[in-house]
Amino acid sequence: MQPGFLPRHVIITGGSSGIGLALARLYALQGAAVSLIGRSPQRLAEAALLLGADSRHGCYGADVADFDALGEALKAAQERFGPCDLLVTSAGVVHPASLERQDTAMLRRQVETNLLGTIYAAKLLWPSMKEHGGQMVFISSGAAHIGLHGYAPYCATKAALVGLADSLRQEAAGTSLRIAICFPPDTDTPQLEAELPLRSPEAERLMGKVQPWTADDVATQIYQGLRRNRHEIHFGLTLWALARFGSLVRPLIYRWFKAF
Repeated sequence: MQPGFLPRHVIITGGSSGIGLALARLYALQGAAVSLIGRSPQRLAEAALLLGADSRHGCYGADVADFDALGEALKAAQERFGPCDLLVTSAGVVHPASLERQDTAMLRRQVETNLLGTIYAAKLLWPSMKEHGGQMVFISSGAAHIGLHGYAPYCATKAALVGLADSLRQEAAGTSLRIAICFPPDTDTPQLEAELPLRSPEAERLMGKVQPWTADDVATQIYQGLRRNRHEIHFGLTLWALARFGSLVRPLIYRWFKAF
């Protein structure tokens, strides 16, 4: 894939809000057909209004944790706009709670949405994208690189995406399919708004010192990173250092923020 590649058809799971929607708007402005997949009919309708009444864009209701339903949505999107050139897996769930108090159903929900939902989307689109090329982009999190109090399932699922991306790069060797992963920081989204009241004081000591990014700024950095053909996209020096030198940096961060 050449630097500066612009896809013709972009599919974004979790595209009805937050980072996914911000990316959808960027690619729509560049003339790409954009297909959004989400669980909430109301949010999908609102997203459709933001994208504008345009025959190049479509919204499809599906839960990424439901393999069959997701498959139907992806099939419908490709029948309408052609093969997917860019897949962005932005669907994600977080519910802060200590492991002892974590509701089992919500624990399962995080694993199924954050990890299995990404694997399902990649598996469903793999044959066609392996054949004609394109790019898959997994939205992980800065939480993939550092453990956070009350975020054990979330951190685990986001860290698992690193192994997934590395493995799939090997499986895509010799094809024109590329695999990228990005690690956004806290981002001002509806999910963050719902998450903050549940965050423990221990987590807040560490995470509350950093101003959240806007969804538009995160989307712009992802967009620019993909245009430059980067396979990993980081946000800020601290998250980059955690990714590169985690075993050295994590103890320093824990020690520093414990003083507050």
